[in-house]
Amino acid sequence: MGQGLEHDAREWLVARAQGARFVLLGEASHGTHEFYRERAELTKRLIETGAISAVAVEADWPDAYRVNRYVRGADDDASAEQALSGFERFPVWMWRNTVVAEFVAWLRAFNDGRARSERVGFYGLDLYSLHRSIDEVVRVLDRVDPLAAERARARYACFDHLGTDPRVYAYETGLAGAQSCEREAIAVLMDLREEAAVAAVADALEEDRRFCAQMNALLVVDAEAHYRALYGGGHESWNLRDRHMVRTLDALAAHLARDRREPAGVVVWAHNSHVGDARATERGDAGEVNVGQLVRERFGSGTAFIVGFTTYRGTVTAASRWGGEAERTRLRDALPGSWEELLHEQAGRPAFVVDTRELEGRGLQRAVGVIYRPETERLSHYFDACVADQFDALVHIDETQALEPLQRMSRWEAGELPETYPHGV
Repeated sequence: MGQGLEHDAREWLVARAQGARFVLLGEASHGTHEFYRERAELTKRLIETGAISAVAVEADWPDAYRVNRYVRGADDDASAEQALSGFERFPVWMWRNTVVAEFVAWLRAFNDGRARSERVGFYGLDLYSLHRSIDEVVRVLDRVDPLAAERARARYACFDHLGTDPRVYAYETGLAGAQSCEREAIAVLMDLREEAAVAAVADALEEDRRFCAQMNALLVVDAEAHYRALYGGGHESWNLRDRHMVRTLDALAAHLARDRREPAGVVVWAHNSHVGDARATERGDAGEVNVGQLVRERFGSGTAFIVGFTTYRGTVTAASRWGGEAERTRLRDALPGSWEELLHEQAGRPAFVVDTRELEGRGLQRAVGVIYRPETERLSHYFDACVADQFDALVHIDETQALEPLQRMSRWEAGELPETYPHGV
């Protein structure tokens, strides 16, 4: 399926990443097979060097933590596909796909036979699982501290009067004047942190459970703020989301380092728009921050190695509307004046790595998320960026193919749209 990097190109990236605490691997879309495959192959090599303790992905904590338990041999799931079945929220294909399933199976096999402290984990950084995380906090507390569980239930009951759809909570508290549950969410998190500080931890598994509960409680606090800001306009809701990802990354690295003599290394999988330093883009000019920028600012630029991914043409898995079914859609050729067109013209080979220090100036860069709107390509999917400041390296794969979901729905099976879309038949 598609062309990939040559061995020497991958090894160059691995060598450049050596010594970085955080290796941030991007993607120009959430539905491109080759982006996922190259990230997985690079991550395997980095894990094999012994410098990486975890993979942290743009996914919700509870869903990813089920995969974490599987790859660390601490769950009853019988396969990688079963461990990934917890990803039920749109866009399901983003993590329940053939590449991620293969990587999860590989990571389970890699961990088998290794000591607990040497196993590589799989964690989520995102904050969309507000109600799922509430359930997880209470479930864990029921096992370790029933009285704390009852206090948490009473406080989290604040969310019940607005139902389980966080968009309703966002509207009611952000626009309609309903009282927020901010104080209640913070109170549960503070309770957990105080208890963890004085608890006599019986074993590592118990400590993991308490840490997991704290991370879900942190997610509830940050998700509440994110949803409350959603209808406020500007970049506040985006910035709250990416700040949460970095807070989670920081806490995770500290947690993993407790049994190690040196800081834990973490590979991050997220979209280019999250990992590429926002200060080098027009979005940053407008006040947006992101993971790449915040990691460099918080830990120092030398502690992070950031890789972006680009493509010129191909197909992509995406929806045509939020909450819609996955479709296999033709990706238009990159626009004139874009970095993708420049790399296409300089290509000479189907896939290659570029040291961004060789790329000067600013230009258009394509970003396709979980929705692709070819009819408004320029407005919906391009922004101006200086890639030399945004990334440390770029992986360009000139022609790419759509990511294959584990559950291939009818619209995906129907295939890509014609070249002439939307102007002809």
